[in-house]
Amino acid sequence: MKAIKNILGYLFIGYALVIFAITMLVVWVPIWIISKLPEPKRANALHPVFWVWMNVYMPLVFCPVTRRGKEKFKKGEQYVVVINHNSLADIPVSSPWIPGPNKTLAKVEMSKIPLFGVIYKCGSIIVDRKKEGSRRESVLKMQETLEMGIHLCLYPEGTRNKTNEPLQPFYDGAFVTAVKAQKAIIPGLIFNTGKILPHYKKFWARPMRIHIHFLDPIPTAGLTPEDVPALKARVHEIMEKHYIAHRNI
Repeated sequence: MKAIKNILGYLFIGYALVIFAITMLVVWVPIWIISKLPEPKRANALHPVFWVWMNVYMPLVFCPVTRRGKEKFKKGEQYVVVINHNSLADIPVSSPWIPGPNKTLAKVEMSKIPLFGVIYKCGSIIVDRKKEGSRRESVLKMQETLEMGIHLCLYPEGTRNKTNEPLQPFYDGAFVTAVKAQKAIIPGLIFNTGKILPHYKKFWARPMRIHIHFLDPIPTAGLTPEDVPALKARVHEIMEKHYIAHRNI
């Protein structure tokens, strides 16, 4: 039985990659055209394309997405959305299901992949973590993104969670950005992506429904950089409790 399960997992991820490539080629031209637009027109035009693409792709690979908490986003407000990170499947789930245009912070290496790199750069703030100047520039671009009326989607754990803990410790960046911009933070929790793409298996996956929950906004109005550690700890505690309470859905 275990051998059959392993074989099916290898076949499934092959199928999922083929379907991803086919659907990507369908949306690549409109995304390439959109990439020529200035911001914020680019982000506003891009988000509906990502939404349609992933709403077609995810059911095709038997991983439909259920969203909860859309009403937490008030029209006309921009948020720093902080999301847990369990697998590579988190990225195509988080950005399209955030209500409204948004950008995430992304590493430069992925932007160099042929064809896919155009899509990756179009919806992201690219940072080369090996270069101090690039890191400083990304901080400025995150502030500019919020000022243009675009949400930020950030993963405060920094890397995929490969531990047995619900969440890894958070880095300061998302919280410093939110305090500096005086924008509220919306915690988001994604469930089951770590089971779909387990970190301990290579080129293996299984289909499963994905859930994404957005929680109540946490205001930062009036906070200063000195408040960042307490804010970070508060958000971590809220997200950890919610994840533990719902991780078996």
